Amino acid sequence: MKIALAHFRTGQTDGVSLEMDKWRLVLEKMGHQVVYISGTPEAEIQIEELFYKNEKNLKFVDNAYRCLKDYSSEAEFQAEIEAEAAQIAQKLEKEIKNAGIELLIPNNIFSLGWNLPAAIAFKQVIEKLKLKTIAHHHDFYWERDLYSSPVCDFVNDILGEYFPPRLKEIEHVVINKLAQKELKKRKGLEATVVPNVFDFKQPLWKSDPYNEDLRSKLGIKEDDIVVLHATRIAERKAVELAIEFTARLQQQKLQGKLYDGREFSSENRVVFLLPGLTEENENYIQFLKQQAAESEVEIIWANNLFAHQRSARGGKKIYSLWDSYVISDLITYTSIKEGWGNQLLEALFAKKPVVVFEYPVFKSDIKQYNLNLASLGSEYQKREDGYIKIAEKKFEPALKEALKYLKDQDYRQQTVEENFEIAAAELSYSRLEELLEKLI
Repeated sequence: MKIALAHFRTGQTDGVSLEMDKWRLVLEKMGHQVVYISGTPEAEIQIEELFYKNEKNLKFVDNAYRCLKDYSSEAEFQAEIEAEAAQIAQKLEKEIKNAGIELLIPNNIFSLGWNLPAAIAFKQVIEKLKLKTIAHHHDFYWERDLYSSPVCDFVNDILGEYFPPRLKEIEHVVINKLAQKELKKRKGLEATVVPNVFDFKQPLWKSDPYNEDLRSKLGIKEDDIVVLHATRIAERKAVELAIEFTARLQQQKLQGKLYDGREFSSENRVVFLLPGLTEENENYIQFLKQQAAESEVEIIWANNLFAHQRSARGGKKIYSLWDSYVISDLITYTSIKEGWGNQLLEALFAKKPVVVFEYPVFKSDIKQYNLNLASLGSEYQKREDGYIKIAEKKFEPALKEALKYLKDQDYRQQTVEENFEIAAAELSYSRLEELLEKLI
């Protein structure tokens, strides 16, 4: 079967792009032909209007959700959205016909509320061509503050009709049980839960000639401790909790032999490594920099050195996101809201210990697997500035556990190996293949 996976962007390090890559690998292994449709040039079929940061769509988002300021009336704004939708639909229909697509898998196009014209266009084309579709919903508009209070009535109507649409051609897929229940409650639609997965049969990430210079490139000594936070830099990722944890970790008795024989001395540091995309949220970045400075945590902002895959950019060596795991000693995963938890799976595969905040989907879908993790609990408060904090006492159990991971080789080895085995059994590509066979 000829299948197209569609999204706003491809080949990036965001969770949806990474998950699409996994679906593609599994679908191709099952014997299908797969192409990407997206707004980025890495896709086989590029439709520029779909691009995540398309300027016209950024204007639509501002006027739909923040303030109607670029149009004289709602009617004028609506007309421009409909015109954009017609343009996307024309391109999409042509490309689908030319490529002979038999199954379409839109990712977040019918759920996030980010690109209103795209959702309208995709529904029109699916209906017109009677195209079999699996709508893969990673994040819903009602889960995000930005989309929860549209400033225009017709935007509410679009969200109601197209996010997601009711069509006999569409099967709905969500990534957790909470989303499944909410979709049924809000829209009366049934959905299949397909959790995020990872390839646990691939070669393990290890130090090799390509990444052996990564620590020195980042200014990190061999005996320094690296705390890796591999997510994008977004407020819901609550990076401030990870920085506070790192500040407290620095105050523990770390000197002496580490789990792998390295010697941590008074000349060594605990560094906090951020290889993820910043998404242009400058206020949040400035807050994190200030917080780190006040708590004397050394942050290494390194997104310019990392990409989805190893490559070169402007003659400069670019490392894979996976290389950052190789040089890390401890992973922090402190999100307060996640659709699933890609970086958690990556850490389990990398056989690295994890400090986790128990976000709602962790509790509903992942906690059942009884993984060995250093937990910061599941309760948080908002600070006066709106950012996240947890009770001081919640850090203590996680710090105690983290210290064992860093100091006790046998304990660390046992816990990460158990985690790997559990995840390989429950959250691997073979599990995804089983679920996709049923859907297709």
